[in-house]
Amino acid sequence: MPDGSVIHWFRRDLRIADNVALCRASKSGAATVPVFFLSDWQGDHAWTGPNRQHFLCGCLASLAANLETLGGRLIVRSGDPVIGLRELIRETRATALYFNSDPDPHGMAVEKRVRALCTEIGIDCLAHHDVSLHGPDEVLTQGGQPYRVYTPYSRNWLALEKPRPLGKPARLDTPAGIRSLPLPDVSHWGLDAPAARIVEPGERAARQRLKHAVREIIGHYATRRDIPAANATSRISQDLRHGLLSIRTVFAECVKASENANTAERKSIEVYIKELAWREFYFAILRHFPNVLDEEFNPDWRGLPWDEPGELFDKWKQGRTGFPIVDAGMRELLATGHMHNRVRMITAMFLSKDLHLDWKLGESHFMRHLIDGEIASNNGGWQWSAGTGADAAPYFRIQNPWSQSARHDPQGEYIRRWVPELAKTAPSRFTAPPMDGRPIADDYPLPCLDHKTERERTLAIFKGHRAMAR
Repeated sequence: MPDGSVIHWFRRDLRIADNVALCRASKSGAATVPVFFLSDWQGDHAWTGPNRQHFLCGCLASLAANLETLGGRLIVRSGDPVIGLRELIRETRATALYFNSDPDPHGMAVEKRVRALCTEIGIDCLAHHDVSLHGPDEVLTQGGQPYRVYTPYSRNWLALEKPRPLGKPARLDTPAGIRSLPLPDVSHWGLDAPAARIVEPGERAARQRLKHAVREIIGHYATRRDIPAANATSRISQDLRHGLLSIRTVFAECVKASENANTAERKSIEVYIKELAWREFYFAILRHFPNVLDEEFNPDWRGLPWDEPGELFDKWKQGRTGFPIVDAGMRELLATGHMHNRVRMITAMFLSKDLHLDWKLGESHFMRHLIDGEIASNNGGWQWSAGTGADAAPYFRIQNPWSQSARHDPQGEYIRRWVPELAKTAPSRFTAPPMDGRPIADDYPLPCLDHKTERERTLAIFKGHRAMAR
């Protein structure tokens, strides 16, 4: 093995184009060893599941093929990356380690150990920012403090100059003879292949989704994004989560589209870009307030008396609550590993405000099933819906699932797509609870609760908790 190689450690950046650390490694003048470490948990995990792991496996297969076009080879290892990197550095006699930083607390803890390893061994440790347009410490108040509210954060974020996309490496020239595990499937984690119909993985498929979104979706995003039956969202969230697309590329494509758009389309693209800012706002919240993974962001709501999960929680997970819009969303999640964002809010608020269950239960359930499961955004969305988070909906804003159906799915197209028992039911039946005490369709349950009653109970719980705290 010749001296002078460098290592690129792939993590959540599974692409060859516009990858900061990979580009820097390729320009070092040394042969590049690309490596990915498989986690070694088995059977069950609170933050992932078969859907996302299956998608990950497809992404790794795509990455391996793409690296070969550059003269590279993906080295696959398993277990603790710090132990694995020590072994690989020794095997390859590497002089430097390149990687893109992770935004979540677990990833940062691993990076701290990796930096200590590189210092111990005496090689360069070159970490790069890649996951967002602006790091958590770039967007701060005039007093140098992190923002707690989205709107002033977004104003600052929008005003900053955005980094431009990079190209892809010309060559990598990975040395031969480096030991590698075969590309994995979900059996590596003791899982069965998922039944869900998951979108195509890999960098090429992601770029096709982005192209479609820019041409057909984002110019109408503002007016159509809350219609769950429509093909009206970009559907690239899983691609950003796994790094199949760079956020720089996404932003640059949005700007390019805006330049050729009419006034209405341009305003719609601006709304879409502000959603990218929400993503980075939640990254910043998680970085500056990592306790949000264990407790409510707003200290006023810590210690709320949540009910114990039981049969109603199971009905929620299965999409058998008797509330059509809620059940449609939960079944879409089970069937595809995805859920429309408007319906994510409806189902999340139903869990915390109608079932009175701890939002952390729903947070974990979503992470187990979503292929785009992003710790920061998922936590932020759940705490927003529960009324406990940063810039969250006030606790007294409690969405009515029946009126949400009338507003966002008036023809019942989304509901009938995902709840086949209701395929022949008139959409007017989805907008109010049945008044005759009978189910709205055969084999479909009656509502598991009365929304008005539970809404009043929620208001009493929150008001009572606040009064006791004072």
